[in-house]
Amino acid sequence: MKKAFLAAALLAACPLAAHAQAENYKIDSLHSYPHFGVDHFGVSMIWGRFDKMGGTFSIDRAGKKGAVELVIETASVTTGDSDKGSRPRTRDEHLRQADFFNSAEFPRMTYKSTNVKFNGDAPSEIEGQLTLLGVTKPLNIKVDRWTCREHPMNKRAMCGGDASGSFKRSDFGMKFGIPAVGDDVRLKINFEAYKE
Repeated sequence: MKKAFLAAALLAACPLAAHAQAENYKIDSLHSYPHFGVDHFGVSMIWGRFDKMGGTFSIDRAGKKGAVELVIETASVTTGDSDKGSRPRTRDEHLRQADFFNSAEFPRMTYKSTNVKFNGDAPSEIEGQLTLLGVTKPLNIKVDRWTCREHPMNKRAMCGGDASGSFKRSDFGMKFGIPAVGDDVRLKINFEAYKE
C-alpha cells in the first residue's frame, strides 16, 4: 500500500518536475543587436542595426519548449550615416521618418514566438510574429549558433548565440524606393541573455 502510494505521488510530481525545468532569461541589451541588410541599387548590401533591443526568453530543454519576446526601439536605427554635411538629412534620419520606420508614430517593433523547434536540446528555429508599422506578419528565425555557459567574469549563467531570417518590407507597408532599394530584408541577430 505504501509503495503504491509512493509510486502515485512520484507520477503526480513528474509534470511538475518537467515544468520546473523551464529557465527564464533576460536579454543583455549591451550585447544584443538586430542587424538588417538591404540591396542598394543592385550594387551592394547596405547594413544597419538597432542599438536598443530588450526582451526575454524561456527554454525547457527536457520538454523541448521555448518562448521569445523582443522589443526593438525603432529610433535607435543606425547605418553609420549620422553626419549630414550639406544634405537636408542623413540616411539614419530618413530611416526614422515616415518613408521607412516612422519612429514617431511607431516607436517600437516587436517579435513574439508562437513555437520553438529543437535540434537535440538546443533551439534550432523560432516561429513567430513580427509587428512592424502596426502590421503583424509571420516571421521564422533560424538559430545558427546556441551556447550556454557561465559568464567568465561575473560568473552568472547565460545563454546566447546568433540567428538569421528574412522578410519583405513591403508586406508591412514599407514600400519607399522599391525596387531600386531592395524589398527583401536580411536579418542577422546576435544575442546574449542572463538567467533570471
